[in-house]
This record gives sequence, structure tokens and C-alpha cells, in this order.
Amino acid sequence: MNNEHANHSVVIVGYGGMGSYHAKLIKDNGRLKVTGTYDIDGQRAAASEKDGYPAYSSYEAVLRDPAVETILIATPNDVHKDLAVQAFAAGKHVICEKPVTMSVEDFKEMTAAAERADRVLMVHQNRRWDEDFLIIKQMYEQKTVGDLFRIESRVHGANGIPGDWRHLEAYGGGMLLDWGVHLLDQLVFMVDSKITSVTGRLSFILGDEVDDGFEAVLQFENGLSALVEVGTTNFIPLPRWYVKGTEGTGVIEDWSMTGRIVTRNREAEHVEPKPIQAGVGLTKTMAPPSESATLTGVLPEPFRQPSSFYDNYVSVLEGTAEPLVKNDQVLRVLNLIEAVFRSGRTGETVKDFDLY
Repeated sequence: MNNEHANHSVVIVGYGGMGSYHAKLIKDNGRLKVTGTYDIDGQRAAASEKDGYPAYSSYEAVLRDPAVETILIATPNDVHKDLAVQAFAAGKHVICEKPVTMSVEDFKEMTAAAERADRVLMVHQNRRWDEDFLIIKQMYEQKTVGDLFRIESRVHGANGIPGDWRHLEAYGGGMLLDWGVHLLDQLVFMVDSKITSVTGRLSFILGDEVDDGFEAVLQFENGLSALVEVGTTNFIPLPRWYVKGTEGTGVIEDWSMTGRIVTRNREAEHVEPKPIQAGVGLTKTMAPPSESATLTGVLPEPFRQPSSFYDNYVSVLEGTAEPLVKNDQVLRVLNLIEAVFRSGRTGETVKDFDLY
């Protein structure tokens, strides 16, 4: 699988929002080169030509071109598997947008096809590189606020479900497959522990046939619990991250990295809380701690991934690195998504399902 080319050729299949975004990122990478695109939409094909990327007339033409090393799939979710299987049969490597498929069984077919052809399949789980996530990962591993026992991970918007095909079940629409796949991937990538149970609740407030949001509560074998929530009807968003540890609490409000940590001051003398007026009653329990009892600090600097997604992909092609996004991890997340769907539809907690 070694390749000495200075630039590895990539053809992007699906030149919509994500396809054109990939083209810009790859242009800045230097180790990959977009040599063309294919899209069934004539306007998108024209946009590709305008951007300087030749548009193939058919997918078959892409597969027949011996100069094409990698096919990057950025189409609606329902055709990922078929496009990838055809690519492997033609001797091409594949980068696939998330969610890589709509089911565990489909993904198993994809990975089997890749193995038969001795080709690389990597899924673009790019949110592993988000700074907000890498800060939380550092806090978890370095125990910045003690041992974390509760993680709340949310993304909230108020624009409903975007686009067209994301409203339709047949195309793999809905927020669990759109954003849930990112947030769940971040959790299982960070927490090295088996998931013992998951309880899901799906939202259909907007009247679409797919979920416009969801909540999932995960319990890990190591004692950590996590809430994952995605909403598209939240006009006041809750924090992106809220984490509780044995020594303090951390919050990240949004992708601007606004946030703080508050920790217990173990050097302070204990001061018995005084009752405060709370509504029509008094409370000691919910009274704020004394001024000296806590320390407020800034968020730590985020961990840095050892390389970018694209650099890592090229290194995998050249046989010099292991993939940072491993297919067994992707399979585990897909299996978790199926468990959330099952719980959301039945109202029951799902156990004994994790592919840890």
C-alpha cells in the first residue's frame, strides 16, 4: 500500500456543502490533491468546474480512471455503502462522510469489501479535532476537576432541520444521524469503558418523519454517566459542555471557548453555610459556598491531535501510521446509535449491547 507520490489524487463524489468544504481543506493540506468531482446535479457539476475541479460525466468514469487513488464520498447518507463498495471493487481507497452508513450491517458490508480489495476506508469523524472536545478530553484524562462522574454534551439551534434530504428517513435524515454521530463518537473515543446502558428519547416537535432532536443518557461501567442532547428548537441554548468532577465543575458555553472551571479550595477553612432566602422559603443546601471555599480558573489549553485528519489519512495510505479514526470505533458508534433509536422508539433502557 506504499505510495511515493507527492500528492495523492482525490475525486470528490457529491459536490454540495460538505464536498466543496472538503475541497478547500484538501487544497490547504498539500499531501492530497483534488483532481475532479462527480455530482448528479448539473448545477453542482458546474460549480465544481468554476472552482477549478473537472467534473466527471458519470460515476463509472471515475471508477475507470486509473489516475484516481481515493474517492471521497460526500453524498446523502443512503448511498454511501453502494458507492464505497463499487470504489473498492475498482481498486480505489475511500474517505466517507459521516454517518458512514445507516446501519451496522451496511457498515460491515463496507469494511468487508475494503478488506477483500486491500483498500483503506476512513470515516471523516472530524469533530475529534474540535478544541472544545479536546479541552474536555484533557480535563477527563488529567482530572482537572477531579474524577469526572458526569458529562453533559449538547448542541442547540433554533433553525429546525436544515436542507432538504435531511428531513427524510429514506436518505438517513434526522439529528441523531446528523449530529448525534459526532457527539457519541467523541464520548466513546474519550472514555475507555464499556457502556452498560443507554436510554434515548427522540423529538418530533417539527412534524418531520425524522427526529428533530434527541436526548441520550449513557451509563459507563467505570461509573461515569453522560447526557448527550441535540436540539433544533432551542432559542436559548444550554452550554456546549457541562462537566462535574469530585473536585469541581467545568463549563464551555460554545465554540468560542467561553468557559471556566470552579474547584474546591482545600486550603480554606470550613465555613458552615448560612441560610438564604429562596422563593418563599429558606435553604442551607443551595446556599452558595463561602468566598474562600472555591477557586475559579480558566479552561486548560486543549490537547492537540498528533496530526490532521488528512495528514493521518495519507500516512495510513503510505503505511507509516495507524488511522486515528478506526473502523471498529465507527462500528461501535453505529451500534450505539441503533441502541438509542431502539430505546427512543420503545421507551425502554437498552442494556448488553455495547461492542466495547
